[in-house]
Amino acid sequence: MVKKTIMCPKCKNQMTIEGNPGETKYILCSKCKTEGKFFFKDENFSEINKLGNTVIEVKNLTKIYNGIKAVDNVSFNIKQGEVFGFLGPNGAGKTTTIKSILGLIKINQGKIKINDYNIIKEEKKAKKIIGYLPEKVAFYNNLTALQNLYFYAEMKGVSKDECKPLITEFGLIDSLNKKVGKYSKGMTQRLGMIRAILGHPRILILDEPSEGFDPRGKIQVRNKIKELKKQGTSVFISSHNLSEIQEVCDRVGIINRGVLVAEDSVDALSNKLKLKPQMTIELGEINDEIKKSIKEIKEINKIEITENKIDIICDSKTKAKVILAIEKAGGNIINLKTKEPSLEEVFIKYTEASQ
Repeated sequence: MVKKTIMCPKCKNQMTIEGNPGETKYILCSKCKTEGKFFFKDENFSEINKLGNTVIEVKNLTKIYNGIKAVDNVSFNIKQGEVFGFLGPNGAGKTTTIKSILGLIKINQGKIKINDYNIIKEEKKAKKIIGYLPEKVAFYNNLTALQNLYFYAEMKGVSKDECKPLITEFGLIDSLNKKVGKYSKGMTQRLGMIRAILGHPRILILDEPSEGFDPRGKIQVRNKIKELKKQGTSVFISSHNLSEIQEVCDRVGIINRGVLVAEDSVDALSNKLKLKPQMTIELGEINDEIKKSIKEIKEINKIEITENKIDIICDSKTKAKVILAIEKAGGNIINLKTKEPSLEEVFIKYTEASQ
């Protein structure tokens, strides 16, 4: 237990609070009643984070169902404080990989370690530091949200004081005493996120975390993942929402037909595929001279010309040539936009190549 003296940002009232390293304490100022939270840093945890240690190690993972390899010799590592996106078409082996990491199914070959604990031989120690959001979230429908969370808090051995502030943070406070069986899909998903992060686990495994959320809820989930990353939490995300993955993940792994076909940052994977950005140029008018001068540039990979707009795919060096050619031909550039290769393009290229 650690003691800290803190100051209310509103009324400057000083308070002494207690908490465990790695715990977030929710606070109510005794003087002005302002609500807030304080994160107790885990110095050992921070030091490990600096060293960039491996918290999830998957080596030569193979799982066979009825003679078919659902996962075929898959290997990857996830570092402390890293957000790792796991992508693949339906039936590619994503869920099987997740269940293997969690020790929920028996694997045929390979080794899985969680924070250096063997998931098979040291299952309890490994699972103690994991928070998990399954693709299909389930609760006790005859209990309220608070009753459910109190139950899971007891199971995890964490303080029940965490439950109400998290319910408030995820916008469920008005349905606090409503039975979960009457919750919508989005509300149940929010409750699932709360359960996953209850107790501040060092590793989060999220299977389709934004499923069922409205746009505001999706933004909230992304922001929460970013916040947890800053605190040193390692996050493994499996999702079909590629824009979400691209925004929050440090690296991605792409699995297809049970084989890990790619693993790196989005930018690095784009470079390996030699994907090039798209430049959109809006002009006051496009005459024949402009069209001719652009088409003479051999380095352009693709060009589309409409009434007053030109879409060009080329490398960064060629952009300057295009702009100069337009200006020399008397073109008046009104607007210019560049769109970098997206994760969707990377995903399609890698899964097509492995068909």
